[in-house]
Amino acid sequence: MKTRIAAVQMVSGTSLDANLDAARRLIAQAADQGARLVALPEYFCFMGRADADKLAIAERPGDGPIQAMLAEAAARHGVWLVGGTLPLRCGDPRRVLNTCCVYAPDGALAARYDKIHLFRFEREAGGVRESYDEGRAILAGSDAVAFDAAGLRVGLSVCYDLRFPELYRALTRARPCDLICVPAAFTHTTGQAHWELLLRARAVENQCCVIAPAQGGRHENGRRTWGHSMIVDPWGEVLALRPEGEGVVLAELDAARIAEVRAQLPALAHRRL
Repeated sequence: MKTRIAAVQMVSGTSLDANLDAARRLIAQAADQGARLVALPEYFCFMGRADADKLAIAERPGDGPIQAMLAEAAARHGVWLVGGTLPLRCGDPRRVLNTCCVYAPDGALAARYDKIHLFRFEREAGGVRESYDEGRAILAGSDAVAFDAAGLRVGLSVCYDLRFPELYRALTRARPCDLICVPAAFTHTTGQAHWELLLRARAVENQCCVIAPAQGGRHENGRRTWGHSMIVDPWGEVLALRPEGEGVVLAELDAARIAEVRAQLPALAHRRL
């Protein structure tokens, strides 16, 4: 069985409405090209000027324009839609959850994952200082989440999660995933160094496909994200890639190829820990 999947790359800005319009257009473009599963990037709906800006657009679970748009788009195009991330309210009024909501082709919520690992990075080079700390405005999640979609087992993760292979082992403990999703907004600095390396490693060690929709370009807030949205096969080969700028990356997920790799090199069956 082959399933066409699509990773959407965006350069989201500070206008919620403009970002939602761009996402609608790109989802439609992916669906028109035959995608049955479409994945949006982290923070597809909003890239504020300050960490706390996302609190102003945070939604309650199941209620709000961002979630409504995702549900409507999934139903309109009859696709499985991995909704990047959006800010959901939590018990802490100073923070939000960075949440990935997945919608089935009928528009129903099929899965929800709250990002577990929160990015922190500080560096000064050439007189320029980079500093990020997601924990200032985001509350970490705690549970690994996988779901079934059109005969596929799909595992969810977000951006910085990519650096923690134990999460992906947890996702495959009960049953191996056919596809791992990694919506992201990698910084240009860390993405240039590690993005492709880590994505290919996760595909190889879990013997599955990886879809990685990313933010890719210079944003209104001055931040530059790495982009390079890609789809990787279970042998670590990059099937499709978009370096920068808004667009859609498509490839075929081939279940027979996944089975072939696992049969030829049964590493998952050889696990001892």
